[in-house]
Amino acid sequence: MGHPGSIAGAILVTLVLGGSAGGTDSIDGADDARSQPNWIEAGDEAVRNLAGIVKIDTSDGNETKVARYIKAILDKEGIESEILELQPGRGNLVARLRGNGTKRPILLMGHTDVVGVEREKWSVEPFGGDIKDGYLYGRGALDNKDNVAVYLEVFLLLHRLRVPLDRDVIFLAQAGEEGAWNVGMNFMVARHWDKIDCEFALDEGGAISLREGRVFYVGVSTTEKVPRGMRLIAKGTSGHGSIPLADNAITHLAAAVAKVGDFQMPMRLNETTRSFFEGLAAVSPADEKDLYSHLEDPARSAAVQEKIRIVHPRYDSMLRTSISPTIIQGGFRSNVIPAQAEARLDVRAVPGEDIDAMVAALRRLIDDPAVQLVAPRGRVGSQASGIQTDMFRALEKAQRTVFPEAATLPVLLTGATNMAPLRARGVQAYGLGAPTSDEDSIRVHGNDERVSVAGVRQYVEFVYHAVTGVAATRLSAPSGVQ
Repeated sequence: MGHPGSIAGAILVTLVLGGSAGGTDSIDGADDARSQPNWIEAGDEAVRNLAGIVKIDTSDGNETKVARYIKAILDKEGIESEILELQPGRGNLVARLRGNGTKRPILLMGHTDVVGVEREKWSVEPFGGDIKDGYLYGRGALDNKDNVAVYLEVFLLLHRLRVPLDRDVIFLAQAGEEGAWNVGMNFMVARHWDKIDCEFALDEGGAISLREGRVFYVGVSTTEKVPRGMRLIAKGTSGHGSIPLADNAITHLAAAVAKVGDFQMPMRLNETTRSFFEGLAAVSPADEKDLYSHLEDPARSAAVQEKIRIVHPRYDSMLRTSISPTIIQGGFRSNVIPAQAEARLDVRAVPGEDIDAMVAALRRLIDDPAVQLVAPRGRVGSQASGIQTDMFRALEKAQRTVFPEAATLPVLLTGATNMAPLRARGVQAYGLGAPTSDEDSIRVHGNDERVSVAGVRQYVEFVYHAVTGVAATRLSAPSGVQ
């Protein structure tokens, strides 16, 4: 690849990822030739900022350190911002570019906290922000500091280019998404709603899917599963390990875990997943198209679902409520039979799932009085965001501009994000993501997490076109232009 700052490098990035050179099919104010950013410089700046915030270890909180890093950038540009904390060190940064107020605001948001690392299993320093072989490595490179850096870059471009706006553009870098919602989005919604109140929001949760180096589709998350952690608790008689006992808690727990792990909830398609698989079939090779187009064929559905479960587990998770055993605990010495053992289940419910009925079905499946299934209440699900809104249409248009060979597909996110409390307030919220291959997507929360440098550059261009497409003031057409 040519040097990132060279013309050859720019051309190669465009060819590999299917991007444009700033082409347009409208006369919106944002697409006026005078307001087009220098995509090479913008992409390079986003990568530098991403490396800078990856170097800040926020696996144990410390989000205020990232907030201050970003605030220094905004201060230099003359953009006002503020850091809001529920707890010391767990700061949320918010900033706003003012529009003319004819339309309600759009919120660009990303979380700055990350999960922990198994440092000894990484091939690079997980908080080094190192670039190697065209990838930027580090915890948070894909979840979710890439979105923070890209949304920040788009925010800066709108300010520098003085793009006229019909709606305010709000930037939010929030804390606590990875399990401490009370210090992040819940805090902002409950205490500072006036600072983030909006019509549309862009967050994490989608993906520009790469296959063999080319963009396959642009996945936009319009809804997501609801996390519901559950526990299996087995109780029995404790005793000496040399005397096997029929009510051994670990034995009973292991049998229950095996049953639950093999169990599959029935397929439940909704508007989002039905549209996704119909669109996926249209852009897939013949053998995969055959799978995705026969999901609801009574004669083939069971076999098709099983094939998808084996070959494409992520797509399988979009089809149904998923249950994954993740932790087993029990015992403290090898020669002692414990009186109790416990397993954790990561349950991700599709919107509208009857949790009480599911719990009853699992209890019947386990069928063991020695094992208790504990199912506490979890997050409340919310209405899916629409696919006929101005925001979704702007995303489709941005895809046609930057990735013309691809398609835009609505996606049911199998994980959970901070969009749920926004959707509960009526916000039309959509999840995006940088260009990512299947190989790299599985590194999220795993070892050697990384993001393509070329992908970050193209992602800046895509988000910029989407945001200006829905927020920029439309210019009047010149005489003779239709």
